[in-house]
Amino acid sequence: MAAQFSKMWVMGLLFLVLNSLPRVESDPQVPCYFIFGDSLVDNGNNNVIASLARANYQPYGIDFRRGPTGRFCNGRTTVDIIAELLGFDDYIPPYVSTRGEQILTGVNYASAAAGIREETGQQLGGRITMNGQLQNYQTTVEQVVNLLGDEDSAANYLSKCMYSVGMGSNDYLNNYFMPAIYSTSRTYTPEQYADVLIQQYSQQLRTLYNYGARKVALIGVGAVGCSPNELAQNSPNGATCVYRINSAIQIFNGRIRSLVDDFNNNLDGAKFIFVNGYEIFVDVLQSASSYGFTVKNTGCCGIGRNNGQITCLPFQTPCQNREEYIFWDAFHPTEAFNEIFGRRAYSAESSADAYPIDIRHLAQI
Repeated sequence: MAAQFSKMWVMGLLFLVLNSLPRVESDPQVPCYFIFGDSLVDNGNNNVIASLARANYQPYGIDFRRGPTGRFCNGRTTVDIIAELLGFDDYIPPYVSTRGEQILTGVNYASAAAGIREETGQQLGGRITMNGQLQNYQTTVEQVVNLLGDEDSAANYLSKCMYSVGMGSNDYLNNYFMPAIYSTSRTYTPEQYADVLIQQYSQQLRTLYNYGARKVALIGVGAVGCSPNELAQNSPNGATCVYRINSAIQIFNGRIRSLVDDFNNNLDGAKFIFVNGYEIFVDVLQSASSYGFTVKNTGCCGIGRNNGQITCLPFQTPCQNREEYIFWDAFHPTEAFNEIFGRRAYSAESSADAYPIDIRHLAQI
């Protein structure tokens, strides 16, 4: 009995000693992370603008520890997962609420309904287009210069940061394939439209480069022709993906991959990569059961056919088995899918996931 008591006393003392030692937290793999995009990664920027594209109400955020924040998801988005994997101890905050030295760890500029083109998504009201996001980033860069003391110090700091840009989805869903509102599909063939988009996108990304970005992950557009919204509107059986939409998107994605080679070969110090969002999504869709998904063509939350007519209504009751759904609502994936996507973007499972390297290796350069 005495021996047992002695052993317990020693273990207790060891526990107290170990817990009294200072905790050593490893630094993130990059000093900061800047995010550009649309509703797939918006985490609150649309909360303060007059827009129909908002998600700062229940049941959005039902599985997120902070509740509804403006994330178009039940939980974390892909960039939240990537931030975790990069070693940040908190998620990258939205531009609208980032102040002072907080910007030195990164800013999320994404805005729901935003596109490469200025008119994209205008039927949904206010949004911060890619050009607007770049203007906000330029303001941030000026603040970084002031915080670090001079432009050279700021440029050196920003060159080590991670950037991710995911644009283009709305230029198709809320522009090209909405002929009742937009004329682009009558003006351009899919090949011509991809060229027009890439020409403007290239200029925008060069602006990002000119303001210090060097490590840039370009996220390709996913297979949005397989989203519950498009299945509800355009699929005869509600399950077969809409080929004309996915085909047009694949043309655009091919142009982005070529853009990566162009930038890396012609911009001094540029380290761009392409994350193949389309192929990752299709792979998960085709192998759904192996990932634990039982529902792949219907939103967990929504109304109408495929729960795909509109996004979640306020205080609507979503499905209970959310980890078994690929889609959370008519357009956006669940946290379960985002976790898979974020991990494969960060550390590619196959050569098709990222080109020429993945985010993990990009961070190490």
